[in-house]
This record gives sequence, C-alpha cells and structure tokens, in this order.
Amino acid sequence: MRILKVTEGLSLEEYLAMEVEMVKSIGEPTFFTWIVPPTVIYGRHQIKEQEVNEPYCQAHGIAVVQRQSGGGCVYADSGNLMVSFVSPSTHSQEVFEDFMQFLSGALNQLGYEAVTTSHNDVMVGDRKVSGTACYTTPTGTVVHASMLYDVNIDALEKAITPSAAKLEKHAVSSVRQRVRNLRDIKDIGDIQAFRAELEKALKDTNE
Repeated sequence: MRILKVTEGLSLEEYLAMEVEMVKSIGEPTFFTWIVPPTVIYGRHQIKEQEVNEPYCQAHGIAVVQRQSGGGCVYADSGNLMVSFVSPSTHSQEVFEDFMQFLSGALNQLGYEAVTTSHNDVMVGDRKVSGTACYTTPTGTVVHASMLYDVNIDALEKAITPSAAKLEKHAVSSVRQRVRNLRDIKDIGDIQAFRAELEKALKDTNE
C-alpha cells in the first residue's frame, strides 16, 4: 500500500485521467488525494439535466463533469478532499469493501465516529460525510470518494438537484439535512492540515 503525491492545481478531468492511466499498469494498491475548484461531478448512468442546476453552475463558474464510475451527483470545491484508490485487483466488490474500511478506519483514527452504509456512503452520526463510487477495467479497479471537510454547503445545495424520491429514501427534505462537514464535528485545521492527517492515518492503518 502506498500514498502517492500528485501534481497540485489540476482540473477534475485531469485527475480522473490520472486514475485511468494509473490503473493500466498499477503495481500495488495506491491512494492519492486531490483538491479541485468548484465542480459538480455526476455519475456514468445519470442524466445531467435531471441532476445538475446548470444555470446556477454557469453563473457561478462551477465546472460540470461526468465521471466513468456510477453513483450519484456530488459537488466539490477547495473545502472538499477527493480520495482515489487504484488497485491491480479486478475483484471490484472486494476492492470497494476494502476501500470503505480503509477510509472509515482512518476517519475513526482521527477521532470521527465514522461508519459505512449499504448506499456506499460514509456517515458520522446521521449525516453523510463521504460518497464513493468505483469502476473496473481489465487491469484493475478504481475507487474514488468525495470527502466533505469544509465545503460550501450553500453552493452544494444549489448546484445539485436530487429528486424528491431520492431525498425521501434518506428521510430528508433537502441536501442540507443529509450532509455535514467534518470540520463542524472536529476541527483539524484547514483542508491541507486535514489532508495530511488523513493520508497519515490511511498509511498507519494499512501498515
């Protein structure tokens, strides 16, 4: 298991392309983290017009990108930490389950009481702090997660438009009721301080 340091300041498309290139010849399971400007990322099977408030995103300079993995629509900005895990294993369910345990274990090591759910989320208490998705290729598996640390919740709520049915499934009436920033639970410092601590915890829990 290794933690890879990657180039800073790239676009979301460039980091997703990095995952694609890495999985072609990955030698050992590898984590890397990244931070992007305000961006909405929607899943492979989603219809943009149904999930994204495009007028709001255009007016506020928020990029909109479709990813190769499935799952739901997420908003990321400089207060969000993206976590990627690339494995040479093509047993996607096993890799995904390992990733979820690695991530929740690292958060618990940092003092957050994190648990995983059957909806592929990481929760602290009754609030979602991370959503995950994955895809498999002939040479390996990519899993990635969005980690809410100090995200602009107002922008998140306005930029994405989940259906009423989806909100009802989670027994909430708005996105705001469903998510929470980790910094509101335990303040570790700015996003870079949190990033350093999370990477250290990931490494410690997998040695």
